[in-house]
Amino acid sequence: MADDLYAVLGVPKNADHDTIKKAYRKLAKELHPDKNPGNKQSESRFKSVNHAFDVLGNDKKRPLYDEFGEEGLRDGFEVEKARAYKQWAGAANQAGRRGGGMPRGGGGVHEVNLEDLFNGGPGGVGSSAGSDFFGDLFGRGGRRARGPVKGADLESEMTIDFVSAVRGATFELRLNNAIEPVSVRIPPGAGEGSRIRIPGHGAQSMGGGPPGDMMVVLHVQPHKWFKRDGDDLRLSLPITLHEAYAGAKVKVPTPEGAVTIKVPPRTQSGAVLRVRGKGVSRKGKEAGDLYVELVVQIPTEDSPEVAELIEKLGQFQTEDPRKELAF
Repeated sequence: MADDLYAVLGVPKNADHDTIKKAYRKLAKELHPDKNPGNKQSESRFKSVNHAFDVLGNDKKRPLYDEFGEEGLRDGFEVEKARAYKQWAGAANQAGRRGGGMPRGGGGVHEVNLEDLFNGGPGGVGSSAGSDFFGDLFGRGGRRARGPVKGADLESEMTIDFVSAVRGATFELRLNNAIEPVSVRIPPGAGEGSRIRIPGHGAQSMGGGPPGDMMVVLHVQPHKWFKRDGDDLRLSLPITLHEAYAGAKVKVPTPEGAVTIKVPPRTQSGAVLRVRGKGVSRKGKEAGDLYVELVVQIPTEDSPEVAELIEKLGQFQTEDPRKELAF
């Protein structure tokens, strides 16, 4: 008997999509082969969890599974014929329990034995009529046969550092229990939630067709100094009190290497300078910009000389900087 896919993910049958996705991600993370090398039981459960999410996480497959089970997912499955058969079989079963029969033709009665459907009796699978019916129903008849079907796509997750996401990078990954690692190219400008398709590393086909693809969902670790805003980058740059007052030329790191920016004299803390074209660069798109917020740092050492100098500076602050401050 096939596993109950809801039980595989540990969710109720009325679970919404977010609940199913959350349960899948948790189990996939726990059972991933990289965390359980050589564990055949974890490997088997990992495959089952991926298959369960492929069905229950799909708005088209889930209703078919709920109504017909795994059989409803087979290629060539005819929904309307399956419903007609279920209705007929249900009526036949009810008639059999009453000791009666199913109306047939001009009011005649035909006794129904449901075992005939599966044991080769009149109209059963073993008969020509039954074979034609089920051949049409499941797409196995010669005139309705189809070629091999591609396996299902699977989903995995991967966390990369901020710099690799912005610049692009290549990683070696072992996907879907593959023995040999595969090189995965992360394109420049990839962001949180970006999806990378890796052909041929999804689920195996049930009918001898090619395997599906692996969809890798990217998560990006935060950077200590930089933040991303679309294709723009933002940086809070510390400068000294002297640099803010006198002005200075300061080196700033960017994805393409360091550049020099000019801090204007008398710069206030919080001022923002724009460096064009030094943000995120993606193929086929104009590069974003780098926005540098200048943050004035005051001396922190406990020094009488510093305190005296700050006291003297305070004498030049004749205007209240907060006079217009209001809620």
